[in-house]
Amino acid sequence: MSFLIAGLGNIGEEYENTRHNIGFKVADELAKLNRVSYQSERLAFYAEYRSRGKNIYVIKPTTYMNLSGKAVRYWMNELKIPQQNILIVLDDLAIPFGLIRIRQKGSDGGHNGLKDIDLTLGNSNYARLRFGVGNEFAKGKQVDYVLGKWNAEENKTLNERIKVSCEAVNSFMFEGIDRAMTKYNKS
Repeated sequence: MSFLIAGLGNIGEEYENTRHNIGFKVADELAKLNRVSYQSERLAFYAEYRSRGKNIYVIKPTTYMNLSGKAVRYWMNELKIPQQNILIVLDDLAIPFGLIRIRQKGSDGGHNGLKDIDLTLGNSNYARLRFGVGNEFAKGKQVDYVLGKWNAEENKTLNERIKVSCEAVNSFMFEGIDRAMTKYNKS
């Protein structure tokens, strides 16, 4: 059995430690924990490893957030991964900082990366792990907020919350979506 984990973000130094790139951060931690590194491949940075008899493929799309669907569809088809074995990791303004929500499918919630994936795949029937980035911004400053760097308070627990997100990704793959939702949607 194989899984495709897609951490969403934007490439480039200016986006590196921004809230919008939390998907990349979780993907990086997965690679680090499994002692693999990324190769620059078609439409994404790509890493793979085996764990508990499963093939795990991790991508960080290089298409920028708003065109994430192109990379997800390409790698899904290239690796012959069924849609139910895909997990998208992304930021979410509607969830308090550091909390995560796993869903089997759902709306894009206004997230441009998910909008593009929905459009490209023709549906929203894929799992997603939403990492809460909070919504501490003034009216009209949403873009500045998500493209802004983590504040000092957030940085204190960010690495620990990324590790919890990796545990949730593993739960999705090894215990199933229902168990993962039960265990981590309150975390």
